[in-house]
Amino acid sequence: MRYGFLIAGGCLIVAARTLAADPLPSPDGSLKPEQQIAAKMQDATGADKGTATIAVAGGIMRLLVDVRDLPPGPHGIHIHTVGRCDAPGFETAGGHWNPSGRMHGMNNPQGKHAGDFKNLIVGKDGKGSMSADVPGDFTALMDQDGAAIVIHAGADDYKSDPSGNSGARIACGVFAPPAK
Repeated sequence: MRYGFLIAGGCLIVAARTLAADPLPSPDGSLKPEQQIAAKMQDATGADKGTATIAVAGGIMRLLVDVRDLPPGPHGIHIHTVGRCDAPGFETAGGHWNPSGRMHGMNNPQGKHAGDFKNLIVGKDGKGSMSADVPGDFTALMDQDGAAIVIHAGADDYKSDPSGNSGARIACGVFAPPAK
């Protein structure tokens, strides 16, 4: 699945498209992301579980996720600080991306940090997708070691620090830093 970006009235509109086209053009071809990076999601056995993309268009950083063959239900999903996904537990991805030094969770009065998102909902067919704005700066996120995207076994409760009580890390993908 491909996503297009369009800025209208100061709002970013994302449209899903099923094309094997080049990087994320808008439906009318007027806007292409200024920066874009993709991560291949894998489980602990190395099985392909889908993709995650971060794209910057019009000054807005957006996370786009498209997964398959995952257990149905809600799953915590977070951006982590280190671009490593060593199996089996993906602990090498480090903690959540948190440049502002906040607590975890959108329902935490001291939260939310930049790596927190609403739960990824996976259907009975094992497929799920989501998009979310990512606060912060793309250059800071893509530091020397990059970043990772991690999917957890259970739902994020949106308040418990550090990971929303979302359980084990079941899939991970690396956003490798751009070559210099």
